[in-house]
Amino acid sequence: MGTLADALRASTDLAGDDIDHLHALVEDWALLADLSFADLLLLVPVRSGAVRAGHAGGMEFQVVAQVRPTTGPTAYHNDEVGSVVINRWVVQNAWREHRIAREGEPEWDGGVPVRTEAIPVRHGDRVIAVLARDTNLATTRTPSALESAYLQAANNLALMIAEGAFPFRAGSAEFPEPPRVGDGMMRLDGAGKVIFASPNALSAYRRLGYTGNVTGEDLRTVHRALNLPATTPAVWHAISRRRPVEVELEVGSTVVLLRAIPLYPGAIREVLVLVRDVSELRRREAQLLSKDATIREIHHRVKNNLQTVAALLRLQMRRTKADEARDALRESVRRVTSIAVVHETLSQTLGESVPFDEIADQITSVTVDLASTGTRATTRRTGSFGQLPGELATPLALVLSELLQNAVEHAFDGSAGAIELRVRRELDRLDVVVADDGAGLPEDFQLEHSPRLGLQIVRQLVLGEMRGTIRLQAGPARGTEALLSIPLS
Repeated sequence: MGTLADALRASTDLAGDDIDHLHALVEDWALLADLSFADLLLLVPVRSGAVRAGHAGGMEFQVVAQVRPTTGPTAYHNDEVGSVVINRWVVQNAWREHRIAREGEPEWDGGVPVRTEAIPVRHGDRVIAVLARDTNLATTRTPSALESAYLQAANNLALMIAEGAFPFRAGSAEFPEPPRVGDGMMRLDGAGKVIFASPNALSAYRRLGYTGNVTGEDLRTVHRALNLPATTPAVWHAISRRRPVEVELEVGSTVVLLRAIPLYPGAIREVLVLVRDVSELRRREAQLLSKDATIREIHHRVKNNLQTVAALLRLQMRRTKADEARDALRESVRRVTSIAVVHETLSQTLGESVPFDEIADQITSVTVDLASTGTRATTRRTGSFGQLPGELATPLALVLSELLQNAVEHAFDGSAGAIELRVRRELDRLDVVVADDGAGLPEDFQLEHSPRLGLQIVRQLVLGEMRGTIRLQAGPARGTEALLSIPLS
């Protein structure tokens, strides 16, 4: 079916802001599924003739999204997305009467009794979809206090969906990952008093050092006891501003993530607080940051050492009187500088990959400047290398430097000319062409037998380290083309 937006545009007449509202609902609805112990199906009325002709039994609805609970058994083992619903009267009633519909006997799906509740999805002053909340009744039993608290919070969220108050409008806190009910949950009344706390939530506060009973206490009092008064206002923003907020509680090495979600259907004023101990996660993040900083420092020092080597080679080059030796030292300076450019970029980026376009442009400019003895050749790059791992960036930088040097020295012989760097990146391959409009290749040229040190380096790096292929050929009009094909896997 493609994306949710594709399905909605193909089957419905919903406007762009309606589609955005349903996208926001689907981003947050795992919370409702987990609190409800139920599958959720998002159904939209089908545009006339989009799926099939209208049916006398009622309006046609199509399932465009589905989520299963992580807290209970699923009601559907098959994927329901794309299926068409016609004679499901609880859905019809929710759509027509703009209310949560719960009437009807349980339905059977694959031998499993399923109770369906239909929630109208309101956006502004219109109902634009129906949310079916389907519960597997095969394991029905008397709910515990925890399950009752989950279900009460779920019912409040359902009422907010029917009123158009959930999902929250733009400007709400954007959580880095969906809230997880099982990590720990508390319910606060409108005054901020804890009316329920799950065992995992209690454990999280125990790890922070709170030894009293959280239930029945004002959360502000609990935070003051932990010397965390600065974190308290965030929770009250959820009550006063009706927006979800997120805050971290940190005591020593213990870090607890708090997510406060306002529940305010009708006259009810509550806050659902999800609690998660992220101490181990933050410790690992700190280790990764420390490791990354160490790697970047190593690259920085390698770059400095290579620049020192290049400076020593330049000093030796000035003292050398033999032209051949001076040219060899000049080429060594260029090669060392090309490697230093890669390490400099690695020292400024996170991770072990680099944006190679910057490196290619810098190497092109430096190489053409150093190699030109007369009029400087013009250069142009088309296409993008994208991000490349450091182990590929270093040999590729050297290869480009050698090919550019070769073009400037042997294609133009000091006269004006143009060099084009063409890049095409596929999913698993990188194709690069270094083309010039110079004198072209000698008639008897063979790359594998070329005596030039630069081309020997290129061939060894491409075939060996990069496991790619290289070919030098005449250009379509004039000049020479060097064709590289490098696997990215």
